[in-house]
Amino acid sequence: MRFFRRPWDEERGDQYSSWGWSTFYLAIDDTGTAHQQVIVYANGVVLAYDDEHDEDEYGGLTYADLDLEEFSPFEITRQEFCDELAQFKPINDHRGE
Repeated sequence: MRFFRRPWDEERGDQYSSWGWSTFYLAIDDTGTAHQQVIVYANGVVLAYDDEHDEDEYGGLTYADLDLEEFSPFEITRQEFCDELAQFKPINDHRGE
């Protein structure tokens, strides 16, 4: 698994566009499939998706095969990934349901 932190400066284009720009945290396997995705928006909203919780009313885990070469400038270590995600509380946290 490889880990990435990628800023995204485009709006969502839906009723949640006011959340602003975002930063994506992704855990991607060697085939380019995302298995974990956390999105942190400029206004503080955090969404989290994984293989067990892949979709909800806010969006979902990307199903696109991601280009690892394109993502390589955004790669971070597993430790950075875990440390940064530990700071966030997703509004769609499904653990404990």
